[in-house]
Amino acid sequence: MRFTENELTLAVTAAAKTVLAARKDVRRGGQDVDEVWEALTHHERFKILDGVGGQVLPVLVGLPDVDVEPGTRPTFTASQVRETVDAVVGDGLGRVRRAVTLAARVALVTSALAGLPPRQDPDALIVPDHL
Repeated sequence: MRFTENELTLAVTAAAKTVLAARKDVRRGGQDVDEVWEALTHHERFKILDGVGGQVLPVLVGLPDVDVEPGTRPTFTASQVRETVDAVVGDGLGRVRRAVTLAARVALVTSALAGLPPRQDPDALIVPDHL
């Protein structure tokens, strides 16, 4: 699937916030994930984004091409996501470890896809006069 740079950035950020929300101190502290995200230093954010991006980006790129109407988000079936994750993970893991990795990666990709913004119509873009 072809995504724009902005879409991929927002998708990886959404997945990273999901990982951040799973941290014990955030979960038990009842803190807002967006506030915790903003409180992180740039380096802390980079470390989370780097780790999540390495897992999510190959799957997002490997998803099948779908037609996306302007104003909607790309949608994929659970089986499409699982098959793509399965192809990316490979066979180098044991049975239990592979099952856990698949489940975790499918959850990350699903949260990344939920963070995608609606597609804009490229013909309807309004360019300001000063440009």
